Amino acid sequence: MNKLLLCNEAVAQAAIDAGVSGMYAYPGTPSTEIMEYFISSEEAAKKNIHRQWSSNEKTAVEAAIGMSYAGKRAMVAMKHVGLNVAADAFMNVAVTGVNGGLIVVVADDPSMHSSQNEQDSRFYARFANIPCYEPSNQQEAYDMVFDAFRLSEKYRLPVLMRLVTRLAHSRAPIKFKTDKNHQKNITLPDDPMQYILLPANARKRNKILIENYEMVRFDNRLSKFNSFEDGKERRMGVIATGVAYNYLKENISSSENSCPILKISAYPFPKDIVLGIFSRCEEVIVLEDGYPFLEESLRGLLDNGRKIYGRMDGTVPRDGELNPNIVARALGISSNNYTPVPSVVKPRPPQFCKGCSHIDMYLALNEAMRQYGNGRVFADIGCYTLGALPPYKSISSTVDMGASITMAIGAADAGLVPSVAVIGDSTFTHSGMTGLLDAVIKKSPITVIISDNSTTAMTGGQKSQATGMLDKICLGLGVEPEHMRVIAPLPKHHEENVGILREEIAYNGVSVIISRRECIQTAKRKRR
Repeated sequence: MNKLLLCNEAVAQAAIDAGVSGMYAYPGTPSTEIMEYFISSEEAAKKNIHRQWSSNEKTAVEAAIGMSYAGKRAMVAMKHVGLNVAADAFMNVAVTGVNGGLIVVVADDPSMHSSQNEQDSRFYARFANIPCYEPSNQQEAYDMVFDAFRLSEKYRLPVLMRLVTRLAHSRAPIKFKTDKNHQKNITLPDDPMQYILLPANARKRNKILIENYEMVRFDNRLSKFNSFEDGKERRMGVIATGVAYNYLKENISSSENSCPILKISAYPFPKDIVLGIFSRCEEVIVLEDGYPFLEESLRGLLDNGRKIYGRMDGTVPRDGELNPNIVARALGISSNNYTPVPSVVKPRPPQFCKGCSHIDMYLALNEAMRQYGNGRVFADIGCYTLGALPPYKSISSTVDMGASITMAIGAADAGLVPSVAVIGDSTFTHSGMTGLLDAVIKKSPITVIISDNSTTAMTGGQKSQATGMLDKICLGLGVEPEHMRVIAPLPKHHEENVGILREEIAYNGVSVIISRRECIQTAKRKRR
């Protein structure tokens, strides 16, 4: 059977076909469609595959570890900065090892289309000493999932699969496997101490991890995705990783392939394969979408007087995502054949949807804060980050999920009083609750505004874990009931809302204001 799928969807379908029992994720572009495909899949529902959003990436990874502990196959998906949130669990499950197969899919975002940084997740795989797959196309991504589960179970290692934005969000026809796997039965670990990381046991587990990592590089389930194509030209060789291999092939057809090409789509690999191309060529250029991950390794391995070109010497730009034009220029090939995209519409900055509840919240907040001056409002990751732009210019920071509250605490500790935090309902339950607990315990003079639109709006309107829970959570964390207020961000309530904001901002302690109105987009979808 063939079907036209996004790469994200191909990965999800492969996991279903490979007998996965649990799918865990927190929405984050460019990875969101993996879980959305699971949720909408009738086949996944029929097979009773667990597939619900988690509160954050750390809880998603830990739940997947629990599924694996029970002997069943599990997958967890996130964007690259989500792996930072999950890093504690991610690094330690490499040491415990797995029971059922466990795949961690991470979608990186070169050029920061919707992210705070360009982070390359391949470094995390090497840091954790676990295998990493980096597909070059959608079909390869589908096929890799089957091998990744088998590899995970053979060596008792979690496996990382790295996607990038252009691959994750592009479509191709996928040929499905006919020999689908059944879900595994519950089987507990043979070693009752496997998951107990007391130092004495952790040291033993770490030795096993290092041994397995060295063995896995020779396994065919990894090595078959790395291939060499010889050429007659011996001056320049090309090493291309993941999607960069596709960009290379757009510039060099098979009939014109005069230089040796080494395609790398799985790590770790035996050093012989890079020594082979280096022995043939006087110079080597490295093409990879992301950081100079492989290039740095080669410079340590192959610095013997021969030239290596890539991101580190400026042949390929150090930042931003790769594309066929950049590859052409790096190879000295004329890129005049590429027709520029016509300017059909004028570019415009992102802006709030018409009728967005965040607009009325910011208008009230700006008026309430006018007497204190600028630089006192810390915000978070979500649609409300657009409050940094004109005409609002309401916020002074957006660093990472949950940082608004803790930055406000630190600023207040420095004497910047009042300090205000703006955070969304989904981000609050993702990683804002612990910051609010710190504020309550320290009696910090801050005001926390939770802009509650009852959804995870920025990534497409997924269910928010906070819906119907915020009031109880805040009170449970110790916020004084008289300083937990709820406002309705509508023009008709503007004066009332400004008054409430002024009162709580002036309070010398922790206050929480929940600005509650449903996202205009989810409300429209419900009406339709």
